[in-house]
Amino acid sequence: MTDNAAPPVGPLVTGSEIARLAGVTRAAVSNWRRRYDDFPAAAGGAANSPLYALAEVQEWLDKQRKGQEVSPEVELWQAMRAAYGEQMVAGLAEVASALAGESGQGLPEDVATRVRELARTEAPVDLVKALTERFTDSARRAGSDQVTSERVVRAMCHLAPELRSDATVFDPACGIGVLLLSVASEAGARCCGQETDADSARFAQLRADLLGRSGVRIAAGDSLRADEWPDLKADLVVCDPPTGVTEWGREELLLDSRWELGTPSKAEGELAWLQHAYAHTGPGGQVLMAMPASVAYRRAGRRIRAELVRRGIVRQVVALPPGTATSHALPVHLWCLRRPENTGAADTNQTVRMVDLTGNSPDGSLEPRPDQVADVPLIELLDETVDLTPGNHLRSRHRDYPGEYAALREELEDQVRRLATLLPALAPGGEPGSLDGATTSVADLARAGLVAYDGPEPVSASEQLDTDYLRGFLRSSVNARRSTSASGTYRLDGRGSRIPRMGIDEQRRYGTAFRSLSAFEEGMRKVDELSRQLADVARDGLAAGALVPEE
Repeated sequence: MTDNAAPPVGPLVTGSEIARLAGVTRAAVSNWRRRYDDFPAAAGGAANSPLYALAEVQEWLDKQRKGQEVSPEVELWQAMRAAYGEQMVAGLAEVASALAGESGQGLPEDVATRVRELARTEAPVDLVKALTERFTDSARRAGSDQVTSERVVRAMCHLAPELRSDATVFDPACGIGVLLLSVASEAGARCCGQETDADSARFAQLRADLLGRSGVRIAAGDSLRADEWPDLKADLVVCDPPTGVTEWGREELLLDSRWELGTPSKAEGELAWLQHAYAHTGPGGQVLMAMPASVAYRRAGRRIRAELVRRGIVRQVVALPPGTATSHALPVHLWCLRRPENTGAADTNQTVRMVDLTGNSPDGSLEPRPDQVADVPLIELLDETVDLTPGNHLRSRHRDYPGEYAALREELEDQVRRLATLLPALAPGGEPGSLDGATTSVADLARAGLVAYDGPEPVSASEQLDTDYLRGFLRSSVNARRSTSASGTYRLDGRGSRIPRMGIDEQRRYGTAFRSLSAFEEGMRKVDELSRQLADVARDGLAAGALVPEE
C-alpha cells in the first residue's frame, strides 16, 4: 500500500463505488488491494469499510489502465458525499431545491457548479431520480432502515387495492416518499404525508414537485405528537413506521381519541402508529402497515389485537420472507385493515386471511400457494394470546393428521416389538455381593494406562479391558452412589469406582449384556417420545376434525 504523507483532498469513495468506476466486481477491488502495493491507502472510514480519495483512485486506475471515464453524475455524487457525509438527505434536498428553480444558496460551490453543468444536459427529474436511486441503494447496502426496503414497497404495491382517480392516500411516516409515491402511482391521486425529519420531508416534497405530482403535500413533524392532518380521512393509509421506539409520547397522549382500540403500552409504539393510521381512514378505508413479526404475539399488545379481531377490522396478515427488510433478516408482517362502511352496523367479516410466505425467496412470487393461505375464523383467534402469526395458524390446517397418525403408530408398534428382543438373556447367579470380593479401582486402572477418557465417560485403552464391561459396572447403583455428591448431584467419577476382576472373555460376555441394556434404555426413551407425539397428533387431529373415532 502507498503511504501518503499529506492528507487526501476531495471526495472519498467506497470499495463498491471503485468497482462501479472500473466496471468490475467488489471482489476484484478487494483483490487489487491485496495484490498491488501501490493501491491507494485508505483515507477514512472504518477498518471494515474504508474510504479512498477519489482523485488517487482515478489516477491509479488510469495508470493500471483499469479505469473508465467517470460520468458527471458520479462526480456530483462523490462531491455530495464529501460535503454532506452522513447528512446526505440534506444534500439531496438542497440539490432538488436548486433543480426546482429555488436559490440553492445552501449548496457548497463544488456541488453547485456540478449541478449547473448537469442541468444543461439532463432533465431535472431524471437527475433527481438517479440521485434518489443512488441514495436508496447506498442505504440498502449499509443495512439502514432510513428508506423503506424496495421489497417491502413491492409487497405493499401488490396488496394495495385499486384506487379511484380521486382517491386520497396517506403515509404518516413517509421518509423521502418512496412508499407513498410508489403505491399512489397515478398522477391524479391526492397524496398526503408527514415525516419527522425535516430534510427528508423537504426532499420528498421537492421530488414530487419535480416529478409533476401536483397532488402531493408533505408536512414536517412528529405524526403522533403533532398531527399535521387532524381532519384527513384517506381511502388508503400506507406506513412503514419506526420500530422498537419506546419514547413515542405515550405519557402525553394517554387521553388521545385515536386510541379507540386501547391505549398502547410504552413498548408497543408500532400499535400506536397502527391506530394513528386507522384513525385517518374514512368509511371503507384501508390500512397497509409493515410490522415486526413480534407485534403479532407480544403479550403487551394482546388487548388491542383482540379488538382488531373482534370488530372485524384486521382482514389479512401476510408474513413476508426473511430478507425482505433491509436492516435485519427477520420476517416482516404486512397487516391489512379495513374500516367498516357503516360505523354503527355489525361487520359481516368473520375470518382473517393468514398468508405465510416465509418459506419463499424474498424476490419470489407474492402470490401464495394453497398451502400458504388460510381463512381463520375470528373465534379461533380470540384466545388468551390472540396470536396473529400466520405460520402458527397454517401449520395446523395443512397438516396430514391421518398420515402422521398412521406413520407414528406404525413406528411405535415397531419400537415396542423390538424392545423385547433387546433385553439380554440373564440366568440366576450367585448371592448379591458375590462379585464384591475381587475388585479393582478405576483410578488404579487409569494409572496403569488401561483406562482413558473420551469425553465424560472412560474407555478402555488396552486389549485387557472391555469398554462396555467397564461402563456397565460404572453405571451400577453401587458406583452411582460413589459418584453422587452430598448435595445430590451426579457426576461420573471413576476415581472412587470399582469394577470386578475378570478375564477378557468373561468381560466381553458381561459387556454384551450391558450393551443390550443400553440399547433397551435408548429404545424406551424413543418409545416415550413417540408416545407423546402420537398422543398430541391424535388429540389435535380429533379436535380439528381431521380424525374421527372408528365405529
